[in-house]
Amino acid sequence: MRSQIVALSEKVPAKTPVISPLAPAAGFPALPVIEGAEFAAGEAGVRYRGRPDVMLARLAPGTTIAGVFTRSATRSAPVLDCEAKLAATPDPEAGAAIVVNSGNSNAFTGASGAEAVKAISAGLAEAAGVPEARIFTASTGVIGEPLPHERITAVLGDLTERLSPEALPMAARAIMTTDTFPKGAAAVIEVEGQPIRIAGIAKGSGMIAPDMATMLAYVFTDAKIAQPLLQRMLGKLSDETFNSITVDGDTSTSDTLILAATGKSEAPEITDLRSAAGRAFQEALRGVMLDLAQQVVKDGEGATKFVEVAVTGAASPADARKVAMAIANSPLVKTAVAGEDPNWGRIVMAIGKSGAKADRDLISIRFGDILVAEKGWVAESYAEEVGAAYMKREELAIRVDLGLGKGSSTVWTCDFTKRYIEINADYRS
Repeated sequence: MRSQIVALSEKVPAKTPVISPLAPAAGFPALPVIEGAEFAAGEAGVRYRGRPDVMLARLAPGTTIAGVFTRSATRSAPVLDCEAKLAATPDPEAGAAIVVNSGNSNAFTGASGAEAVKAISAGLAEAAGVPEARIFTASTGVIGEPLPHERITAVLGDLTERLSPEALPMAARAIMTTDTFPKGAAAVIEVEGQPIRIAGIAKGSGMIAPDMATMLAYVFTDAKIAQPLLQRMLGKLSDETFNSITVDGDTSTSDTLILAATGKSEAPEITDLRSAAGRAFQEALRGVMLDLAQQVVKDGEGATKFVEVAVTGAASPADARKVAMAIANSPLVKTAVAGEDPNWGRIVMAIGKSGAKADRDLISIRFGDILVAEKGWVAESYAEEVGAAYMKREELAIRVDLGLGKGSSTVWTCDFTKRYIEINADYRS
């Protein structure tokens, strides 16, 4: 079956997207091997030809799993299945597995969606020796088309035979859809002289306004940590990272973030998030998650600018978040950024529509360190040509202080270009 799939792939080449100008200059990073985790990727021909479109991860007995998922009311069959399995908290001593396909989201597919998840889980349970209750699936791609799950189950045996601890970079490529580059990040810390390793991959380029995580992200560590603690940590850090990015204001039906801890590190178990070890691990994990989240923004469909929006001085953290997201999601702000136009009036507009408490005469606006507006008017020191020169940078910062309190929030976004329209107008062809 695998030779037939490869032959078909060779006849119908995949489209090769132009790599985002914001892609990491150093390319895909070196990822540490996570003991107790092994990976494989292959071609099933779900939608794409001539490229890997299915990834498999098998995790050793004792692995704890945490996850957060989209809150969309139309979330996909795989998301619903993952939520149910995590809520059931089965015995982690059975091991676990993750299987992900790109090209088809298995969302809004009725009863056939759940049947596809069941078929894939059953097939992988037989191939990899992992109970169905510990198999977590995900699908990403076109919404509303039945998933040809038989193409995936046909390659599960081959994927299982090719599992390798060093194949996580291949897995990163297999989960891409409109992404122009694979996304990976890693960290290594020491606790009592013993290393704890973290490695993660993500996919996402469009339909990014997460309400939990991003479209798909998988993070693996060899740390020893109980599931309730792992889940609490993941929920907190996802708000600071994946929930603080936006490309186009649209939340996916498939958003999935899973964190797996194999417990194979020789470092002591983390039992208290307030301990030195707990704080160090959280900081390292946050760094990996934020790196992945920001790579998603830098690969925003058609993006040419990476933008940090930082809001301070709000009456509350919730108000700061409202203002930051209103700016980051504004098509008028994002198109001005694309055109390198320092149109700060559009930022004023976004503040006003956000629903947050604001006082015109207390607001200050900056492009980076350049004071643009204050006291209800353009700053006396501001010169349009200085703002225009700043907007030519690839990475920009829009800073707003509301002058009302101590609430703050930082989010990350990108510009809107003609390329975004081209990609999405042609997405299903």
